Amino acid sequence: MKIIILDRDGVINQDSDNFIKSVDEFIPLPGSIEAIAKLKHAGYKVYIATNQSGIYRGYYTVETLHAMHKKLAALLQEHDAEVDGIEYCPHGPDENCDCRKPKAGMYLKIAEQASLSDYSDIIVVGDSLRDLQAAQSINAKPYLVRTGKGERTIQKGEGLKDISVYNDLSDFVNWLLK
Repeated sequence: MKIIILDRDGVINQDSDNFIKSVDEFIPLPGSIEAIAKLKHAGYKVYIATNQSGIYRGYYTVETLHAMHKKLAALLQEHDAEVDGIEYCPHGPDENCDCRKPKAGMYLKIAEQASLSDYSDIIVVGDSLRDLQAAQSINAKPYLVRTGKGERTIQKGEGLKDISVYNDLSDFVNWLLK
C-alpha cells in the first residue's frame, strides 16, 4: 500500500508565524491541490498530520479548523480527489502529549487506520525538522519542501543528513511519479 502523510501549513497551504486562524487565511500553495490529486490518481492514500496549537492558544476553534478542512475538501473535489484522513494535534508545545510532532502519535494513528504494521514504506512530506523527526522515529521516509518553514529548516541545517529537499509539494510529486 502506498501511503503519503503530508504536513498541512507550509506544505499544502501558506503558513504564518501568526497561525492560520480562519478559512480566509487558508490559502493553498500554488500547485499543491493538483499535486494531491496526482497522488490520488496514481493510487496513493494521502493523509494529513498537522500540529494545530492555535486551538490550545485560543486563536481559533476546532469548528474553524474543520471549516478549513472542508475548504480543502471542496478544492480537491474540483480535481476529483480527496484525502484519506486528517489527524491534528490541538495541544500546546508544553502539554507533553503523544500526538504533537516531533512525536509520532499522529503518524501511528494513520498507520493503524491504514492497517499498516511496517512503517518503512510510509512517505512523509514536511517543511520543519519536527515533521522529519516524527517520520524518522518510526522509520518512515521523510522529505523536506522549501515552502513554509522549509528554508528556515535548511538554514538551521540540523537533522537533515540524508534528507532530500524539493522546492514544493508539486516538485516532490513530479519527482515521485516520474
